[in-house]
Amino acid sequence: MQNSLKNIFPNFSNELISTIEENGSLQDFETGTILMRTGQYIKNTVLITKGKIKIYREGEDGGEFLMYYLQPGQACAISMICTAKSEKSQIMAKVVEDVTVMMIPLQMMDKWMMEHRTWYEFVIDTYRSRFEEVLEVVDNIAFRSMDERLEFYLKRHSDTCGCQEVNLSHQEIASELNTSREVVSRLLKKMEQRGLVKLNRNQIELLK
Repeated sequence: MQNSLKNIFPNFSNELISTIEENGSLQDFETGTILMRTGQYIKNTVLITKGKIKIYREGEDGGEFLMYYLQPGQACAISMICTAKSEKSQIMAKVVEDVTVMMIPLQMMDKWMMEHRTWYEFVIDTYRSRFEEVLEVVDNIAFRSMDERLEFYLKRHSDTCGCQEVNLSHQEIASELNTSREVVSRLLKKMEQRGLVKLNRNQIELLK
């Protein structure tokens, strides 16, 4: 297990890896599982070792606002903050690809910040990267039209999975962009006519 964790979190010291294995617990969750809900107290932070988790806000009408995705080698900055300060979650976290996570107990986080330099650097880098990603999302909403937002959204998905195919329905995309399915379908058709995408059933292939 130590070699596996070291491959996923290469910057962690061997001492930290051993400490994580002693104090953490590996858990598997299937696609569709809600790991975190708005208003919930968080007692653990999670390190992603396999799969993908979607972090989002949910509106009163059930609409979703996508913030970012978590992949192997990453952790949720917001859950870290809520865990450390014993605050309620303001976000939702849902498994979108079967995941394996290492659950880190609350009491370990502050201790490791003082005892393990590589954990301290990981936490700071996690805060920084997630903050930059959320800023990019805010800029995208504030300063771009819906067709530009859709292109940004598809590119982000493509970059996240390292592939050219986005396996989502038009309704799923519309929910995450907080718009209607009809608008998404119309804009995707225009993108197809421009040679930017190829539309298949519940799949969009990026061509450029």
